[in-house]
Amino acid sequence: MDDEDLTEEQRMLRRTTTQFIEEQLPVSAVRKLHDDPTGYDRTWLSRTADLGWYSMMIAEKYGGGSMTKHPLADLTTIADSVGRYLQPGPFIPMNVVGAAIAEFGTDAQREDLLPKIAAAEVVATWAPFDAAGEWDAGAKLEVSRDGEQVLLRGLRGFVPEAQSADYLLAAGRCDGEPVQVIVPIGTAGVGIEALSCYDLSRRMAEVCFDDVRLPAAAVLGAADTNATENLERQLQIAVVLACAETVGALDAMFAMTVEYSKDRIAFGRPIGSFQALKHVMADQLLYLESCKAATAEAAQVVDRGASDAAEVASMAAAYVDEYATLIAQECLQVHGGIGFTWEHDLHLYMRRIRTTTSIWCEKAWHYERICEVCAL
Repeated sequence: MDDEDLTEEQRMLRRTTTQFIEEQLPVSAVRKLHDDPTGYDRTWLSRTADLGWYSMMIAEKYGGGSMTKHPLADLTTIADSVGRYLQPGPFIPMNVVGAAIAEFGTDAQREDLLPKIAAAEVVATWAPFDAAGEWDAGAKLEVSRDGEQVLLRGLRGFVPEAQSADYLLAAGRCDGEPVQVIVPIGTAGVGIEALSCYDLSRRMAEVCFDDVRLPAAAVLGAADTNATENLERQLQIAVVLACAETVGALDAMFAMTVEYSKDRIAFGRPIGSFQALKHVMADQLLYLESCKAATAEAAQVVDRGASDAAEVASMAAAYVDEYATLIAQECLQVHGGIGFTWEHDLHLYMRRIRTTTSIWCEKAWHYERICEVCAL
């Protein structure tokens, strides 16, 4: 979102976030972490927690709290900067897991994990996808009850930052019904296989559960918890944050392109002065501003838990996915040959945009979701 659309508290949050990133981990420094197995430094992660990156969706008594009482809207201002500066780490999954435990967990789960997540003393990630990266509501992870224990068999795919996580919130099925289980990564039978990620600042893995035994208390929430509704709520939060992060990356990429069009001289004049490029960039600016507006609306709707939140979140995601790739591609065309070089930052933004939208905002899947929601 643009500054004029933010409250004074959110503007202050954005300024603080931006200042921290520019001092601690600008894009030039992120490049140096591309070959790091973890992809980020835990000390840096703790400093981001001090700025509230993982505590907005958590109640104050557990070390959380938002600035405006609209936690998801507040979080989108941080997500914008995460995308704008290509920040690594588990920003989206940490917030989704924190929100899930805060809203649906038992008192014991909240007291044990929420203060640690808010302070980034532990890293928690979410595992809702199958091996192909498809949303399956836990179908490919079998969860069975065995007395006071639960037994997990199956796998979860495309799990963000699993290699560095301490806990995993895994979606599975028990007696045909969705459940979520909080899994300590060090539990016997949990296997993690690193995957190559198109976004060089992100880490992905496939997690295999080979007869993993956990106490029954590891199941998220009480016995009568409606995991289907919980998963839906978590998905909406993840989608909104992914849209906000993508918009931040697009905004930075577009600003970079406008600046280049002013500096690059051809035939004795800046290339941005040619009508053909003016038309292209005017169209892309319109699409970019529409992506911002759609994301802001989705954040507000999901924040208040409106009845049409699923529809609005999916509409925003589909729109952002539709035009994010188009905007990024046109920015590449304006840059010409230099945009294809390794040294230029343009490809890093394209990688972030394509990865984030592919995971959370894939338009065909969201179009289908819209049809299903509207048919209910």
